[in-house]
Amino acid sequence: MTATAHAAPLDAAQFGVRANAPGDQSAALQRALEQAAQRRQTLTLAAGQYRVAGVTVPPGASLTGARGATRLVLASSGPLLSVRNAPDVSLTDLVFDGAGARGDTLIDIASARRFRFADCQIMRAAGVALKLTQVEGRVTGNTVGDTGDIAIHSLDARGLVISGNTILGAGNGGINVWRSEKGVDGTIVSDNRFEKIAARSGGSGQNGNAVNVYRAGNVVVRGNRIRDAAFSAVRGNAASGLQIIGNSCAGIGEVALYVEFDFEGTVVSGNTVDDAAIGVAVTNFKEGGRLAVVQGNVLRNIARRRPAGTDPNDGWGIGIGVEADTAVTGNVIEGAAMAGIAVGAGDYLRDVTVTGNVVRNAPAGIMVSVTPGAGAAVISGNRVSGASRGAIVGMAWDKVASSDLARDAAQFPKVTLSGNSLR
Repeated sequence: MTATAHAAPLDAAQFGVRANAPGDQSAALQRALEQAAQRRQTLTLAAGQYRVAGVTVPPGASLTGARGATRLVLASSGPLLSVRNAPDVSLTDLVFDGAGARGDTLIDIASARRFRFADCQIMRAAGVALKLTQVEGRVTGNTVGDTGDIAIHSLDARGLVISGNTILGAGNGGINVWRSEKGVDGTIVSDNRFEKIAARSGGSGQNGNAVNVYRAGNVVVRGNRIRDAAFSAVRGNAASGLQIIGNSCAGIGEVALYVEFDFEGTVVSGNTVDDAAIGVAVTNFKEGGRLAVVQGNVLRNIARRRPAGTDPNDGWGIGIGVEADTAVTGNVIEGAAMAGIAVGAGDYLRDVTVTGNVVRNAPAGIMVSVTPGAGAAVISGNRVSGASRGAIVGMAWDKVASSDLARDAAQFPKVTLSGNSLR
């Protein structure tokens, strides 16, 4: 995406915007932006510090600075800068410093088409660092650090790419992709790096996620590096058509890759998870959650723990847990504290296949619900080793109905077993 300004750039100093001046320069910067936008010229800010607040960027404006050296510091309460119903806005090579000042949002972008936010830094935002509402465009190559609430929050996107950003320290979440009502969104969240995602506001999973997709359909979350998240690396809630592909996740407090509630048509493929309470969960058939592929993931060190705020009876130590209309194939799971793969929960099981997986060193290799009312499952061609309590175990809710389904297969005809290698 290219900026709309084509003529030679304008120096903001021509309009009285002075680097390192002690006073509030909001009015001067506002005038300079309006003049530059009218002329379709990029406005440049020299290296230095500028104290501003409440600046509204007009349509067609392009604002840039000296990379890493032009700092816009919040002069009062936020937002520092906003965009409203303005197409073709470009903000590049700027440092936005919230200075810890009060405000729900530091940078507030709404109803923007062909928006570009690139190679910037955002730091010390007390609330949301970058809020995007009904935005179409690209947010790329930025660094967001020490955010009190959410680093990047998108609502009702119109065609958005959030790529190549680094998020270092967020109070309640990294990147949110939400919609006001359930529907197609299509945002791409790719190749970002996350560290230290906390859940300061508590809760049972609404906070503390590196990527949180809520009601937004057809979102792609791909190639991200996620480390140290209080709850999930990627959490999809009522997010149909979600693709979670090729992400690297470590040090995750709850379910690393979570697909829950009313969703259909999810793919969880090619991810690695090291150290989480649960590796992958595709759940809530009771609420309409169904239809998924869980393929080619590598999951290890799935531990016995739960974050503060969650139900202590919730699951832990499970590599992959699924419930309905799902294929689980070609995954490798090592070192799960309870089970490598859990199929169904009570009578919430329908049409699951578990094929060609490798499960090592889990007390139960594969657990399958055989509760009366549970649906059918096929367990075929898997390799299970080091399962001290049973390689393929039948479960009636949280009770063991059979420690050896291969032996007791005749009692549970809805579970089809074939070609599994058990040791």
